[in-house]
Amino acid sequence: MVRGGPVIAVDGPAAAGKGTLARRLAEALGLPYLDTGLLYRAVGRLALDAGRDPADPAQDIAQTLSPEALRRPDLRAPEVAVAASKVAAQPLVRAALVETQRRFARERGAVLDGRDIGTVIFPDADFKLFITASPATRALRRFLQMGGDATAPDARQKLADMEETLRARDAADAGRETAPLCIADDACVIETDTLDAAAVLAEALRLARARLAGQPAG
Repeated sequence: MVRGGPVIAVDGPAAAGKGTLARRLAEALGLPYLDTGLLYRAVGRLALDAGRDPADPAQDIAQTLSPEALRRPDLRAPEVAVAASKVAAQPLVRAALVETQRRFARERGAVLDGRDIGTVIFPDADFKLFITASPATRALRRFLQMGGDATAPDARQKLADMEETLRARDAADAGRETAPLCIADDACVIETDTLDAAAVLAEALRLARARLAGQPAG
């Protein structure tokens, strides 16, 4: 595949911090950025809007997805995350969106984040990262991101529920037949439980610049 610039794949489970990292990494390296998860969220959102079960075939929605659908403000709602996981398990939906993702990166290269970028979409990516953290850490981050108060009386139960939701999402993503969530053999893994966003970015930039310069990224 001919490309006009480097392609960097950033994969990992939900709420691991890969989106924040990928955006900042793209800015630091002067590359376009694509949150591929938004594609599946948009398909899931449109399925819900149409009164359809997201588990039912949705390739018709994926094939006609518009740029406007990706800019909707309601794509981060919890029910959309569940719907996205269901449509993402469909081989025909994934096939419809593969070319969208590859086309985005052809002209100038790109940083793309998702769950199968380094294994399926760009197995020949110039650099691959896998960002992860424990379910408990990810649940707390998602809780705070959504405006939760960790000191509230019901915070412990809400965090437990969110952690359970994330574990279920992990199992669904890793267990699906098509493009399961997994670590590419040549990916660099960053575990972010004890790292803040600045530290993760610094480590990712160190690894990326080494790899793009033809040096070992270890």
